[in-house]
Amino acid sequence: MEQKTKIFVEDGKQDIIVIREFDLPLESLFQAHVEPELLAQWMGLKIIKLDTKNHGSFEFETIRDGRVVFKANGTIHQMKTNQQIVRTFEMDNSLVGVRLEFLDFESITKATSKLKMQMIYQSEKHRAEQLKLPFANGLNLAHNRLEKIVGELK
Repeated sequence: MEQKTKIFVEDGKQDIIVIREFDLPLESLFQAHVEPELLAQWMGLKIIKLDTKNHGSFEFETIRDGRVVFKANGTIHQMKTNQQIVRTFEMDNSLVGVRLEFLDFESITKATSKLKMQMIYQSEKHRAEQLKLPFANGLNLAHNRLEKIVGELK
């Protein structure tokens, strides 16, 4: 199956670019990133905190068999409705470290939109740690769930 979420990595750089076109209107794609119930569904996690405003913050976790297997947090530096989210993202107990993320939302047509994410790591070494994880496949599966869940709400 073709992976619709495209991952771009250039040698000698410390960022990753992620691009995905969705069969969703721009407003729906953006809402999937800021509404706690939607975000929890497509990301498959529990929202501990989600303060979606400039200088807000978030905390997520996934629990399996009664124990936390994934925990992440960050600060939302800037929020421009239907345009951009600028945030930090850090996973607990990870060699990846804190990354800076720019999520840019773009309308293609009334029914389609695009998400471009630039993730900037502290170093190439930190980015390499991220790429050792099943990152591309996991992100593609999550984006597929996002499109399905939000698409069914129409």
